[in-house]
Amino acid sequence: MILHFKNLRISRAPILVCGLVLFFIMHSSQTALAQFTKLEIRDTLHKKENYPVSLANQKDAYDILLKLLNRGNQTRKDTLAKIPGKLYFSAVPAAGYTLITGFAGLIAANTAFYTSSEDNANVSSILTEPAYTQYKQILLPIQANIWTKGNKYNIQTDWSYKKFPQDTYGLGGRNNLSKGYPIDYSHLRFYQTVFKTVSNDFFAGVGYYVDHYWDIREVDVPVGTVTDFQKYGLTKRSSSSGITLNLLYDLRRNLINPQPGGWYANVVYRQNFQFMGSDTNWSSLLVDLRKYVQFPAGSKSILGFWTYNVFTLQGTPPYLALPFTGSDTYVNSGRGYIQGRFRGQNMAYLETEYRFGITRNGFLGGVVFANVQSFSEPTDKKFEVFWPACGGGLRFKLNKFSNTNVAIDYGFGVGGSQGVFVNLGEVF
Repeated sequence: MILHFKNLRISRAPILVCGLVLFFIMHSSQTALAQFTKLEIRDTLHKKENYPVSLANQKDAYDILLKLLNRGNQTRKDTLAKIPGKLYFSAVPAAGYTLITGFAGLIAANTAFYTSSEDNANVSSILTEPAYTQYKQILLPIQANIWTKGNKYNIQTDWSYKKFPQDTYGLGGRNNLSKGYPIDYSHLRFYQTVFKTVSNDFFAGVGYYVDHYWDIREVDVPVGTVTDFQKYGLTKRSSSSGITLNLLYDLRRNLINPQPGGWYANVVYRQNFQFMGSDTNWSSLLVDLRKYVQFPAGSKSILGFWTYNVFTLQGTPPYLALPFTGSDTYVNSGRGYIQGRFRGQNMAYLETEYRFGITRNGFLGGVVFANVQSFSEPTDKKFEVFWPACGGGLRFKLNKFSNTNVAIDYGFGVGGSQGVFVNLGEVF
């Protein structure tokens, strides 16, 4: 199973795979994962150097399972021939739990392929994760990351349908966890972006984004309460449609588990127009920055930094289109708080995480993390309240060749917020 790009993080309904499910994942992966026996590392001058990585003493979930089945003497190889057009398909059923969905069942299916056979050709991927949850939520996403011949163009697709009842707590940071109430709605997302390679690791692109919401309704609102949603402008439907201008700089060699020296910067300017079907004209700016350093020097431990920020530049976005806790693409921001806990026209977010090994064979690792988020107040649009969270977790090596971990974290926020957060791959 090749989940080479960011969509490897199955975070709409994060999953905890165990037992036989792990076996199916790993079994289907053996002929389909890209070879990671060497890591390509670039310095700030973009000089290529290859550093051999010995996997002889490394263990992952498949190795452990083979040992339990008394087949631990088998030699494993991890290769993928670059045959243009050949499809490498994987699918696995799974179950999981998140604060926002409760228990969820899903099927993760992935197809990977190459469009050319050059040594530097990037692998293309199409992923879908249909899910149904305890709270009667339906999620039908399709994500694709397609590279043309010579890596000249990169076509990114993010389409989804959601029937997604969830709680909302109002606007800004001055709200109360106990005063949340459900809202129900259906959501159709159509995000399509085409990037062109400008230089090594630098891309520029243009996109078309549509968010359409319908059957919007508040549920069980206390009698006599005027909600922030009503004050902001509650309607039964809303549409946002417009173009985006995108800049992307990515020095990460392994997007599944970024290593020291990696940089990531993504800037998206979105302009919605009424003549393109948007209810109103409004614009926003997204800035997503990530950095990974070795700490302490000479160790295998990693200190990661992530800042995710969204600003409304002009106009009034629909309430459901505003940035909120967990509104990043893979629903990973704000560990320690439930998705949608805070919402506002502007969002500022900062997180740091320390990743370290626990066992010498690389199978078990750990993390500690801390984050802080703030959302602008509805009255003066200023950041006045900051909500911190912290926690820790374990990492179990799912596949040593792609350095893929199952991440299980427990986060604590302020005011009684806490919960388990599970991902396939690192959080950022």
